[in-house]
Amino acid sequence: MVIIRQYIAPLIAVLVFFVALVAVSARIFLPADMASPAPIEEVSPQPENVQTPTRSPIM
Repeated sequence: MVIIRQYIAPLIAVLVFFVALVAVSARIFLPADMASPAPIEEVSPQPENVQTPTRSPIM
């Protein structure tokens, strides 16, 4: 258990850090139009007055 706490857990933390660093740094090599944030489009809400058919109770 001590080996996991002293060697493996810090190694995993450092590996995760380097993977995140590589992922963020990869934006340098992207074309200029892909390195910018994604465009935000207006989403039109669906009409609220649309009625769904309801089943009538059987008597």
